[in-house]
Amino acid sequence: MTKSLKVSQALLANGWAKNVAISWDESGVITHIQEGATECEKGAVVPGIANLHSHAHQRAMAGLAEKAGPSADSFWTWRTTMYHFLEAMQPEHLHAIAAQLYMELLQAGYTRVAEFQYLHHQPNGVQYDNPAEMSLQTLQAAADTGIGITLLPVHYQYSGFGAQPLNAQQARFYNSPEELLRIISHVRGSSKGLDNANVGVAGHSLRATSREAFGEVLIGFNDTTAPIHMHVAEQIKELDDCVAWSGARPVDYCLDNFDVDERWCLIHATHMSATETTRLAASGAVAGICPTTEANLGDGFFNATEYLDARGRFGIGSDSHISTSPVEELRWFEYAQRLLHRSRNQLAGGANQSTGRTLYEGAALGGAKACGVAGGVLAVGQRADWVVLDDEHPILVDRHDDEILDSWIFSGNSNAVRDVYVGGKQVIKNGQHANKDQIEQRFRQTVRALRA
Repeated sequence: MTKSLKVSQALLANGWAKNVAISWDESGVITHIQEGATECEKGAVVPGIANLHSHAHQRAMAGLAEKAGPSADSFWTWRTTMYHFLEAMQPEHLHAIAAQLYMELLQAGYTRVAEFQYLHHQPNGVQYDNPAEMSLQTLQAAADTGIGITLLPVHYQYSGFGAQPLNAQQARFYNSPEELLRIISHVRGSSKGLDNANVGVAGHSLRATSREAFGEVLIGFNDTTAPIHMHVAEQIKELDDCVAWSGARPVDYCLDNFDVDERWCLIHATHMSATETTRLAASGAVAGICPTTEANLGDGFFNATEYLDARGRFGIGSDSHISTSPVEELRWFEYAQRLLHRSRNQLAGGANQSTGRTLYEGAALGGAKACGVAGGVLAVGQRADWVVLDDEHPILVDRHDDEILDSWIFSGNSNAVRDVYVGGKQVIKNGQHANKDQIEQRFRQTVRALRA
């Protein structure tokens, strides 16, 4: 049975159009788009955008690592706080936190999330009866909320470059290649019955896996179309340790030792040389940038101006979820470059180009590519994932075409998202999720239990 939506304006593959009717089938794929339709409702439809990097469990600790320590604080001191927070977390806790997060992502305008899942086992490292238990909790939370999900079980075997052994706080992350493949097998079986779900694979980082071990994972994974993700160059210490161990910078090492192509997404490619920048852009891989988390952790600035000039693909993620808004990620993606270069509209892409549209379209297409799905654009044959913006919202009043995106992204934090559709199903109506009260109540109970 075909369904349709008629709206007064929409951002299509060939630009903005007025009075648009979008039709889709039961599988959640767009089948027809008509311009000049009649009896259209108010609103501006834009393609759905994927959050390409999520650690769902970290949403519950947002704001709890902002007290200065006795020495200089860094990513590494933050990580110790995060490890302590995980000590009591069990499957039911993760489900409640992920459901809250995914609802918030939907309400802010994301339509999909790539869950980079490395919290695999019990706190002492012993597997649950089902070794994929924790991954399945995030998969179920996505099904419960209606968000699309690309689940990425993560290979995490070492604590540092050169196959250093894990410490006790990392015990629940550990898997050999064979053990991770068993988790992936369970997840693949469970995802087949769910709408809007697919499965990829991730190596946590060059320090936590190895060329040989992750090579075994990729051979056993045996899927030539699914996405592959990896953290790569987030911290200067990570860069220095990689050079000391291998003689190569992280992005160069990754490109030299893996078959990096358009299936790959390199997360936090924060610290790249000019050569690495052009090499990554030429590979077709997506650079996964998480501006609010990277700022919160003091990572540094991604060289977005040079990377986009080299026609590199990018997408955005909220990572530790100190923000759950795509608007804030995109805004700070641009603002970081303005601060670096002391110039405005750094990423617009050329004279008379809209910065908001360049950012949004780039992130939507890059996010879909990184998630291994047909999306990021409103066109026949693509997924029926989109956001309806309230064009009567105060920040969008009398805005037209590219002004809509420019104003949505650069006019503050008031949420102009009215409705959200995922796979053709309306999951947010008038800014709210149907199960908001129940999801929030369970989240509150979970946070109190974890903090106790």
